[in-house]
Amino acid sequence: MVKSGYSYVTQTFQNHDESFQSEHWKRMIQFRRGPTVARLEHPTNIARARSLGYKAKQGYIIVVTKVRRGTMHKIRPKMGRKPGNLGVNRITTKKSLKWIAEERTAKKYKNMQILNSYKIGSDGKSHFFEVILIDPNHPVIKKDPKINWIAASNNHSRVYRGLTSAGKKTRGLHRKGKGTEKIRPSLRANRNLH
Repeated sequence: MVKSGYSYVTQTFQNHDESFQSEHWKRMIQFRRGPTVARLEHPTNIARARSLGYKAKQGYIIVVTKVRRGTMHKIRPKMGRKPGNLGVNRITTKKSLKWIAEERTAKKYKNMQILNSYKIGSDGKSHFFEVILIDPNHPVIKKDPKINWIAASNNHSRVYRGLTSAGKKTRGLHRKGKGTEKIRPSLRANRNLH
């Protein structure tokens, strides 16, 4: 069986060198020293970006977003708790870090819509995600029948409503069948039915 060109690109990215002084190592340093949200000229992992809907044409942009590693911390309450219920360290959100990265990107690029995202690496302090954004008002996007659905009014602010892939996974919508009766249309809507 003949492999496609992108299968070789995927294999190359999966087996790329991450050792000291490698290109990947230098890229992580560059991303860490840069801003939290920074636009890129080209995707770092072209095969992954293409599989998630990226096209190298007008209306599409790629942004790398930095999100902290580890759990959150809260201010320690001064009184009224037993030690086991203080809840200072190891506090995790229900949102995934990938979803947080998408929301952070959408907050900066307010005229764009989030299509998808993927992780490109991490260091000791941060995770780095590449986010694919689309301009729904661009003429090229409006003319393309494969992507002009994103310009519809019901897809406005889709990342904040959990309509991206990361949002749907966190909401449990990637599961189907037995055991998912109370997930759809959403946990809150199902709770309000009864």
